[in-house]
Amino acid sequence: MATELRCLDSMPCHNQQVNCASTQNPEPQQAGELIPDHAGGNSDFAGKLTLLRGRVSSSSVPAERDSQACGGVTLNSESNGGTGNSDAPASDSLLGDCELSRQIGAQLKLLPMNDQIRELQTIIRDKTASRGDFMFSADRLIRLVVEEGLNQLPYKECMVTTPTGYKYEGVKFEKGNCGVSIMRSGEAMEQGLRDCCRSIRIGKILIQSDEETQRAKVYYAKFPPDIYRRKVLLMYPILSTGNTVIEAVKVLIEHGVQPSVIILLSLFSTPHGAKSIIQEFPEITILTTEVHPVAPTHFGQKYFGTD
Repeated sequence: MATELRCLDSMPCHNQQVNCASTQNPEPQQAGELIPDHAGGNSDFAGKLTLLRGRVSSSSVPAERDSQACGGVTLNSESNGGTGNSDAPASDSLLGDCELSRQIGAQLKLLPMNDQIRELQTIIRDKTASRGDFMFSADRLIRLVVEEGLNQLPYKECMVTTPTGYKYEGVKFEKGNCGVSIMRSGEAMEQGLRDCCRSIRIGKILIQSDEETQRAKVYYAKFPPDIYRRKVLLMYPILSTGNTVIEAVKVLIEHGVQPSVIILLSLFSTPHGAKSIIQEFPEITILTTEVHPVAPTHFGQKYFGTD
């Protein structure tokens, strides 16, 4: 699925030292620990974003729904203290769609769970998986998330003529979309986006924790010059505390991007990470495959071979 965006000019380098006032990293979360409810939120992003399971419009849907409006899902009950070595009680991670909506907010969207997705999640979490199998499974899961992320972007109706001369009423992307990856792990998702949209513009943000203060700090940012007019697919595969994404969104806001047009593409998220982001930016949309108390934080190291 390709967009009609054309690379008309090279992206100017917005190298910058941005010392963002950021939130101190929270205490490390213990495996199986339940996180108190902090936030909920609704979106007005063109009335087009939908809850993936129930396909219910989220433009005006409150966080708390009738239990019949969305189907439940059993999330991965594996918890590993960040390393994939132990199991947590299943009761800590069995949450349905409605429960997630009540606890975190309607802006959190999950891919419909099936055996294929569960298998890919299993391979990525398996400490004995080879790097080749890990990358193959990660790329497949990334592609599924990217495809659904593109489905959340606005389309418009169009008319085309078939080779037989008939008219066909279809749809096409509305112009004005781009991707932004949070380096380094977010770069693993760039190829999946380019495979679907070969002409899409992609910006980058580098954020690291200060060794002394442990605060997230922005070191580098490079975007298309007209990013303030575009819908943004923000790519970051693992949401743990959410601090890195919060700082990245702040940089995008400084460049004129509204949170309501940002769709965060992620593979795995903790409840705390998702809550923190939506609490800070209630209009942002988070798309992920799993919400679990412990995320596979080894993802970037294993994907790039630095583990």
